Amino acid sequence: MEALRNALDFSDFPRTDLYVVAVAALFLLVFPLFPHSSFAMATMIQFLMFSIYGMGWNTIGGYGGQVDLGKAQYVGIGAYTTAVMLVRWDIPFWISMPIGMAVAVCWSFVLGYPLFRLRGHYFAIATIATSLVLKDLFEVWDFVGAARGLEISPIHYDPPDFLRLIFKEDIYYYYIILGFFFLGILFVNGFRKSRLGYQLRAIKDNEDVAASLGINVHWAKIKTYAIATAFVSLVGSFHACYIKNIEPEDTMSLHISILIALMAMLGGAGSLWGPIIGAAVLIPLKSYLKEWLGAHAGLIGIDLVMYGTIIMLVSAVEPRGIWGLMERIRGRRRG
Repeated sequence: MEALRNALDFSDFPRTDLYVVAVAALFLLVFPLFPHSSFAMATMIQFLMFSIYGMGWNTIGGYGGQVDLGKAQYVGIGAYTTAVMLVRWDIPFWISMPIGMAVAVCWSFVLGYPLFRLRGHYFAIATIATSLVLKDLFEVWDFVGAARGLEISPIHYDPPDFLRLIFKEDIYYYYIILGFFFLGILFVNGFRKSRLGYQLRAIKDNEDVAASLGINVHWAKIKTYAIATAFVSLVGSFHACYIKNIEPEDTMSLHISILIALMAMLGGAGSLWGPIIGAAVLIPLKSYLKEWLGAHAGLIGIDLVMYGTIIMLVSAVEPRGIWGLMERIRGRRRG
């Protein structure tokens, strides 16, 4: 009950912020009811997916200060578990998704125990290495389709198949991932006020001091790493049903891992709204700039340069990201 009260308690935020959040939540709820293109709907679904990715990363990377650049491997584990179970044994999403989360969490414990003996950039490099090794293994594993990947045949269009998450219209996918999005916010809100959340902030400030206070630093990191993994693998399972065609390069590439980390860092790592803000900036920017500048003007790659420049500028002005910049401006006004 205490965990539920913490999850529903937003009283530490200014009332103005809560009004903005309420308006944003209302917009997300009614968005599909207004005229929109299929491209806009796909962009919104991508925004919600990467927001949840960022929330998961934020638990270990933001509150814990451990820069993890290998989260794509858990996207792949979740996606492949759901795809394999659906294609080979016709097991519905709502059964394969928690199984995929369990497999990913178990793998995170196997990796987390030795990896969290490392600190700083050594840990970041190790996470990249483990992710790339797993990706290479999947590219030669025939059971999961090797480099070709797996295709989920859309055979249950009429009526919509809610068990297998096979739909003809994206509006169904939108509201399902929106439900996960709201649940993710509540979970992280409760997490940051939990005992583990406070322990992680102490670890982030100074590991040695945290250990001297009786905190099991190694175990706290491993548990949080598992929580972050559960977030990411859940969306990976959704990704498999939404895209219907997965391959190692699509789900386990280094590009995805870095993009997940950048979302949270740009928006404000270590804050509840940071990953959402980062996704709200980068995903539409990435999608529309690639469409407008890349396809129409022939400026291939200019979208990457532009949003990379934005990240560098924000980081130079305020290392805590956009949310930190907003807090600084608000503090000056109060002063």
